[in-house]
Amino acid sequence: MEKSSAMKSDWIATARTLSEALPFLQRYDGATVVIKFGGHAMGDDAAMERFARDIVLMKQTNVHPVIVHGGGPMINAMLERLGVESKFVNGKRVTDAATMEVVEMVLSGSVNKRIVAAINAQGGKAVGLSGKDANLIICEQADPDLGLVGKPVEVDPSVITAFQNTDFIPVVAPIGAGRNGETFNINGDTAAGAIAAALTADRLLLLTDVAGVKDADGDVVTELTPETVRKLTDEGIISGGMIPKTETALQAIEGGVRAVVILDGRAPNACLLELFTPHGAGSIIRSAE
Repeated sequence: MEKSSAMKSDWIATARTLSEALPFLQRYDGATVVIKFGGHAMGDDAAMERFARDIVLMKQTNVHPVIVHGGGPMINAMLERLGVESKFVNGKRVTDAATMEVVEMVLSGSVNKRIVAAINAQGGKAVGLSGKDANLIICEQADPDLGLVGKPVEVDPSVITAFQNTDFIPVVAPIGAGRNGETFNINGDTAAGAIAAALTADRLLLLTDVAGVKDADGDVVTELTPETVRKLTDEGIISGGMIPKTETALQAIEGGVRAVVILDGRAPNACLLELFTPHGAGSIIRSAE
């Protein structure tokens, strides 16, 4: 009897949660949400399964998710396994032709298809792409010293928008094409921001391994404006690996994205918490109204 009562209580709580989510489901009906998937969650089977289930649920509620992924640890492991020696300039890997071949193989191959398979296993219909497909992302060299590292200069999202009113979920590897036939490796956050801007996405979610942007006391700041981000950066409070993420956020907002959220991808159901509950998750950056 006690077990039955406990189960009934759980069901009631689930029903209440679904009921409370209604305004948010209505709010995001038909919305485009670009999600940068990366960090340790990519290497954990249980976290991958949860993420995939959340994405399928989002699509089922008529949200249009677009997944852009990274894969740095997987690239490092494969380079080591193949004995491809890496050179570094100021702590950043130089992407020469041999390295680029491995990067494309890992990102467009094993990593991309693992995410696609995870989403399909949850009942979704994921389709793997890279920035080279249909000239989705055209790049120029970001820094001659770093070799084939690209910065997006043109984004044609038509291959993605073709999927938006279908059941298909695009999963994009951050590989870009050069104007002269080159292949470029793109930072995953940068690629996600460029795609989000080209789609004029309602939200860009940057999943990472930290809870969000923190203030001087180490507490997560739940809401920021671009002006606040610049101030915290100038004061040295936003520093290290958070700087490129907030820079991506600012560029995306300038490009027409309504808001960017930096959140902890390791937290269960992080995307659903952000979109469909009043609590939200992580740090949201948007222009002051």
